[in-house]
Amino acid sequence: MKVALINQRYGLEVNGGSELYTRQIAEHLISDHEVEVLTSCSLEYVRWSNYYEPGVSVINGVKVRRFPTKRERIPKIFTPLDEEMHRNYDASEEQSDQWIDQMGPYCPDLVEYVRMHQNEYDVFVVVTYLYYPAVRCLPYIGNKAIFIPTAHQEPYLHFKMYQNVFHSAKAFIYLTDEEKQLVQKQFAVEKVPCDVMGVGIDVPSNIDEMAFKKKYQLNKYLLYVGRIDLGKDCPRLFQYFLEYKRRNKNDLKLVLMGKAVVDIPKNKDIISLGFVSDEDKFNGIKGAQALVLPSKFESLSISVLEAMALHIPVIVNGICDVLKGHCVKSNGGLYYKGYFEFEACLNYMLTHSMEWSQMGENAGSYVNKYFRWNVIMKKFNHMIDIVCNKQE
Repeated sequence: MKVALINQRYGLEVNGGSELYTRQIAEHLISDHEVEVLTSCSLEYVRWSNYYEPGVSVINGVKVRRFPTKRERIPKIFTPLDEEMHRNYDASEEQSDQWIDQMGPYCPDLVEYVRMHQNEYDVFVVVTYLYYPAVRCLPYIGNKAIFIPTAHQEPYLHFKMYQNVFHSAKAFIYLTDEEKQLVQKQFAVEKVPCDVMGVGIDVPSNIDEMAFKKKYQLNKYLLYVGRIDLGKDCPRLFQYFLEYKRRNKNDLKLVLMGKAVVDIPKNKDIISLGFVSDEDKFNGIKGAQALVLPSKFESLSISVLEAMALHIPVIVNGICDVLKGHCVKSNGGLYYKGYFEFEACLNYMLTHSMEWSQMGENAGSYVNKYFRWNVIMKKFNHMIDIVCNKQE
C-alpha cells in the first residue's frame, strides 16, 4: 500500500511526543509499504518558524515531503484567541478558524497538496488531533484515514470544532485503553473500527548505570526526563521535592534531563543536566531509584515506558488516568494526588527495597507483554487492511 503519515513536525531533531511516535511508525512501516510523511518545515512548536528546507528528503529510509509555515504563530494574537476559546467551547466557526490558523503550524500548501493528491495514496495516518494539519486535512481524507488522536483529558478536547475532526476518520488507533474510553465517550465513535496498540519500546542492551553515577557524582536519585515546563507540572514537582527534603533528612536527589522553559530552584538536591545524549539518558534511567512524571495530561508517556522496560519503577501523578493506568495494570509503580501521597511514595521506595525490586520486575514484564513492535505492527497492518476494505 502507499501510506502517507501526517504530523505537524518530523525529523531526527524532534525527540518526543507524537512526532517521535510518528517517526517510529513510519520507519517500521517501510518494510511492508511505500511510506511518505507529509509535514511542516518547523522544528520548534512555539512560533512554528521554518527550519527545514521545503520539498522532498529521505530520513532513515522514509520519504519526507515538507511544506513551509506561511505564517508564524503570533503570541499577542494567539493568546486572546486561545483565552476566548477556553471561555466558550461552542465558539463560532469563524472564531474556531482563526484560532486553529494561529495554533498552527499554518501550512495551507500541505492541506492543498492533500486535497489535490489524495487519490495517489491508499491510506492516510493522521497523528495528533490538536494542530492545524489534522484539523484541515481530515475532512478531505476521512474515508481513507486512520486517526491516532493521542488525546487526553484537557480543555481543547471539548472545543466544538473537533466534533467534525473526530467524526471524519474511518478508523482509530488509540495508545491506551484510557484514551479509547475518553474519545468514545466524548465523540460517540464506538462503532468506528479501532484498536489499542501503543508504541514499541526499544532500549539499548549495553547500559552502564555506574558510569552515569560516576560522571555526575550521584548515588540515590529520582529522575525526571522530558520538557521541563508548566504543562508537565514541573514547578509543583519542585515544590513537593523541596518540601520532602525539608521534612526528610536523607541523601536523595532530584535529577532533571531535558530543556528547561521554567525556572529551576537553585538547590543542592536538584540537579539539572539539560539535554543529554541517549547514552546518558538510558544509563541515568537505569541508575535511578525511580522515574517521576508529575504531568496531569499524558496520552502515553514513552519515558515512563522506557523506565519500566529497564525494570525501574515509576512514580506518577494519579490525576492522569493514563499514567495511573500504567501503574495499576503493571503493579510496577506508584501514583500520588497530593504532597503527602508524594512523600509516602518516596519513603516506601527507600524503605521497601525487596518490594521495590519486585515492582521493577513487574514493570519490565508489562512492557514486554504490551509494548513490543512485532505485536504492534501486526495490529497496525490489520488496521490498514480494514481501511482499504481488505478485512472487516
